[in-house]
Amino acid sequence: MNNIRFATVLHILTLLRMKEGQLLSSEYIAGSVNVNAAAIRKEIKNLKTFGFITSKEGKGGGYALGRSAKKIHLSELYKAVSEVHLLGKSHNPNPECPVGKDINTHLKNLFETVDKAFLKEINQITLEDFSKKFF
Repeated sequence: MNNIRFATVLHILTLLRMKEGQLLSSEYIAGSVNVNAAAIRKEIKNLKTFGFITSKEGKGGGYALGRSAKKIHLSELYKAVSEVHLLGKSHNPNPECPVGKDINTHLKNLFETVDKAFLKEINQITLEDFSKKFF
């Protein structure tokens, strides 16, 4: 689900921001998020692809922010983990129904409108802004 992944990656990056200057292990991050380290590594792999995280391998290695928290907008994070529209996805209605035959067209328009408004709003918030709530 989008909201769980978004919350998870925001947690990971906020933790990395708070521990800036340190390399954090996936086990340490998993303990904070309270999930399995394998799930954290899956999200970290995706975050590395987008340049949000860097890593150092081997003994003493771990993860750190890949760029300044001031330059990471929450909208970027959401797009990185978004798999469906914010309101969900359409369904397979009865095409013989007067509502069912056109509902997906109207839902698509609604979903796109809501997504644009949401992304516009969270684009104004950086990881730095969000992280300040924890200092």
